[in-house]
Amino acid sequence: MSNSFILFKPIRWKNFPKDLLRIEAGFLMFGIAIALMIRGNLGTSAWAVLEVALSKIIHITVGTMSVIMGFTVLSGALILREKIGWGTLVNILSIGPWEDFWLARIPSVTDNLPLQIAMLLTAILLMGLASAIYIGVDAGAGPRDSMMLAIKRTTGLSLRLARGSIEVTVVSIGWLLGGPAGIGTLVFALLVGPSVQWGFKLLKVEPHKPVEVAAVVED
Repeated sequence: MSNSFILFKPIRWKNFPKDLLRIEAGFLMFGIAIALMIRGNLGTSAWAVLEVALSKIIHITVGTMSVIMGFTVLSGALILREKIGWGTLVNILSIGPWEDFWLARIPSVTDNLPLQIAMLLTAILLMGLASAIYIGVDAGAGPRDSMMLAIKRTTGLSLRLARGSIEVTVVSIGWLLGGPAGIGTLVFALLVGPSVQWGFKLLKVEPHKPVEVAAVVED
């Protein structure tokens, strides 16, 4: 079979146990970050806007909706023959449960703007740190970024345009369905990139694949 039809990146078994612990630490932080944004009630990331809206309509937890959405998006990426890694699957199966874990423990905050702002900014910082940990393991892009990379590869769109078009579509649908879009959604979009760069410098992460690293800022 031609290498072009091999969709799964090889696993480095020697480092797998340590890599799994590291990547789970990153996903735990992802879960905290998303939960803080949701409970802060100032607006969330684009995908969380849609997932919260759908979770209310379907009457399931936000974390469960995140898992379903992850597998749905991954299916599209695989149809477009985007290669994935074991980290892609662990991403789908881990972040959603961590979201539910932290949502059950972090209370919703309203009418306390200083605390809400602090929750949002803490979430963005955690997202940057979590992204640096996840990307540093080099176990494959998350499902949403895999889709973005597939669209870039198959259409010739720039990385920024491919991601932007997906996120605008996602947040628009989520907002129309009653998802928690707000000023925090815009703040997140503006600050998450610098936060990821900060995480890279702090942890001295040396990216292995520049295209994927530039893409992965929230998955």
